[in-house]
Amino acid sequence: MSVKDLKPGQSGRVVAVGGEKALRHRLLEMGITPRTVVTVKKVAPLGDPVEILIRGYVLTLRLEDAEKITVEETAV
Repeated sequence: MSVKDLKPGQSGRVVAVGGEKALRHRLLEMGITPRTVVTVKKVAPLGDPVEILIRGYVLTLRLEDAEKITVEETAV
């Protein structure tokens, strides 16, 4: 399951961060690291982008990037 699959209000714990080398590096620099909990706050009307809460701040990601972040669903 990826961040792309989470619905607003659902949370997940990051298991892996994939993507090309530059994209993966950028996601890791933004604080999206394994074992971090992310919560989907909003999804745009057409589904792209998604707004997530991570480490106390809100981050907006394109669906293309969100599907590179593998999570396991958690109850937070």
